[in-house]
Amino acid sequence: MEEIQIITPEELQKKLEAGEELELVDVREDEEVAAGMIPAAKHIRMGDIPANLDYFDKNKEYIFICRSGGRSANVCYYLQEQGYKARNMIGGMLNWTGETK
Repeated sequence: MEEIQIITPEELQKKLEAGEELELVDVREDEEVAAGMIPAAKHIRMGDIPANLDYFDKNKEYIFICRSGGRSANVCYYLQEQGYKARNMIGGMLNWTGETK
């Protein structure tokens, strides 16, 4: 299996603070997201990713986020197999110290 690209919560926070335009996707369940998500993220539950493939653009890179980094890693592997550029935020929201909404 091809390795997936990763980003740490700290690196992501620096990029957002620097004003970088990033495509963030939070794949957690509704009740998890209700407790707070990164403001710039779009919410698409892990189970809904296959049905939402037309949302993704093969020319863009997406950063996937979940609670601890496990589900988002699975989503990254899946999307990479479909030919999309995906990066996993390792450690997930458990390690996110930045802003949430």
